[in-house]
Amino acid sequence: GSGEFLIVGGRPARYTRRLAFAARHLSMTQHPGSRFGFLLAVLGAVGFSFKAILIKLAYPYGVDAITLLALRMGMALPFFVALGWADRRRREPVPLIGRDIELMLGLGFAGYYLSSYLDFLGLQYISAALERLILFAYPTLVVVLSAIFLGKPITLRAIGCIALCYAGIALAVTHDLQAGVGRSVWVGGALVFASAFSYALYLMGNGQAVGRLGAARVTAWASTAACVLCLIHFAATRPLALLIQPAPVMFLAVAMALFSTVLPVWMISEAIRRLGAGPVSLIGTLGPVITIFLGWMILAEPIGLFQLLGGALVVAGVVLVGKKG
Repeated sequence: GSGEFLIVGGRPARYTRRLAFAARHLSMTQHPGSRFGFLLAVLGAVGFSFKAILIKLAYPYGVDAITLLALRMGMALPFFVALGWADRRRREPVPLIGRDIELMLGLGFAGYYLSSYLDFLGLQYISAALERLILFAYPTLVVVLSAIFLGKPITLRAIGCIALCYAGIALAVTHDLQAGVGRSVWVGGALVFASAFSYALYLMGNGQAVGRLGAARVTAWASTAACVLCLIHFAATRPLALLIQPAPVMFLAVAMALFSTVLPVWMISEAIRRLGAGPVSLIGTLGPVITIFLGWMILAEPIGLFQLLGGALVVAGVVLVGKKG
């Protein structure tokens, strides 16, 4: 408290950082706002994890991927528009220029439209647990894409983390190959991997947009663009009458829009504001574990040793690739 400790050994910066870390940790565990932020981060991870379960529950009623996606995004659209409008009312935003609008459209296309569509298609073929494990590997794709397009070097440690992730995915795929049809696993796995690739592209562009326009604004209008693109896709390829689905499908679509789309987006944003991105990212690693458990409990998907080991390796690889040396 007096400050003498900070100059022991002639390395004040090192001990300042340690003391600051201890203070932050103490604050995180004791401050009511931080506890609420932790709760929001956990609930956000649970909400996102439920998405695959809700999709799998809807498919037996005969609804196809684009119709289900259009229902989800159409119901979420008013909330994203409201989020963008509220952000505009709350502060004086930087005016949007033509390049910003193009970037928003690109982010909406890659991050929320194409990625979601490929994910919905993939879930027609593979288990919810395998889908979440493959999708969760997107940080490793960001590392590789950053090296290719931005010239950022890949360290030996990063290579080791990437190897951990894909060894885990290989184990999970082996589990599903033993339990199901081989071709379905490969087709579904490829579609979900393409979804993760599309989301990684979104993340690379997202950093440029957020720095200029703000996170809430980018999330709101990129999501709005994605919702419109999904509805255009549906209108161009399906009769509008398909929007009238059996009551269980409509209920699942509402749950997907609210509890696995809109609310988790808000919860994660609020948790990041209260805790910071690092702790929220670590809490997000609960996602694959939650999905494996929910798939077993609700969908009766079998859990095997290979799947558990694979999940552990994927989570470990993502946590390590996200940590700074």
